[in-house]
Amino acid sequence: MSVNPMAYEAQFFGFTPQTCMLRVYIAFQDYLFEMMLVVESVILKKLDGFPGCKISPCQIRKSTEKFLLFMKEHFDKLFSKMEEVLLQLVLNVPENVLLPEDKVHEQYPYTKEQFQALQDEIQQLQQQYRAEASAGQALQAELEEQKAVRAELEKILQWFDGLDNICREHGTSNFKESFAFLTQNSKRLQDVLKDVEKKSKRIKKHDQLL
Repeated sequence: MSVNPMAYEAQFFGFTPQTCMLRVYIAFQDYLFEMMLVVESVILKKLDGFPGCKISPCQIRKSTEKFLLFMKEHFDKLFSKMEEVLLQLVLNVPENVLLPEDKVHEQYPYTKEQFQALQDEIQQLQQQYRAEASAGQALQAELEEQKAVRAELEKILQWFDGLDNICREHGTSNFKESFAFLTQNSKRLQDVLKDVEKKSKRIKKHDQLL
């Protein structure tokens, strides 16, 4: 069998010529084996008509195998020549023939150096795309973080606005005065809380004594 890959022929036919020839070889070989079995069976039937014949079926089988080996050797030689002719003249795409799907190569021919340059450019563009995609993801993460910080700042501003409104309701318009007012009230609340805790402890002790 030919070792030439014949890739262009495989592209045109949809199968490799060597595969086609192998299937033809197997089909012929199977037919040869079947034919030998038929010949053997005919000989055995003919011998049954001669009771005095001393040829045994085992001897007939050996003779059939020898004849089959002889036929196979000659068949392999003939098939080798037939394969060579078919692969060269029938299952071969001439070098000057261009398949329709490869017409674009005729319109835009490239040398190996030009093709390699295109490959290098594609690889460089892919690297740039990956770098830009990574930078875009980093920017997106930064934007999300800025949104979160902005939301917190808005909450703080709303709290200050509410604080300012409370201060105005109590007659203080200046923020410093408002802050001082809240500090004083906070201290008063703490003092009241401490006083309540002391009284609560006294009441508990009194209850325990009773």
